[in-house]
Amino acid sequence: MTNEITLRLQFLVRVIGKESRYLQQTSQRLFSQPINAQFFANLDSNITLSEQLDAFASRFGRLQDNIGDKLLPAVLTALGEKTGPVLDNLNKAEKYGWLQSAESWLLARQLRNKMVHEYIEDPAILAEAVNSAHSFIPLLTEFADLLSKALIERELI
Repeated sequence: MTNEITLRLQFLVRVIGKESRYLQQTSQRLFSQPINAQFFANLDSNITLSEQLDAFASRFGRLQDNIGDKLLPAVLTALGEKTGPVLDNLNKAEKYGWLQSAESWLLARQLRNKMVHEYIEDPAILAEAVNSAHSFIPLLTEFADLLSKALIERELI
């Protein structure tokens, strides 16, 4: 493995570690009280809440993108695995034991659109999507941790 690949893997692990912490911090602030449709009913007039929601959705999506679209393919390549479409890569990750469920990952992926687009019209759909995304945070962070550990154990970083 080249030094360039090693540096790229180290960079991705560092960035994803930070993104994971930032998502968890935003989540703690946002979920300091129960999230329901009423909570989001006055979103237009509550700038602080609107910004927290945007930060949560953005950080959730960015962490998922960087794990699934960047770190996972890089790890598979470093292990000599052929990478392919996202679903194939996720299935390999599940096979390795790094990901609990490729299907769950795909469900989490769908939430970003609901959080970003649906909240404009329906606070109930938004509350449901945000609560679901919150429940998927452990899936994301555990996946990132297991990928990092796999690299460390194999002395690839």
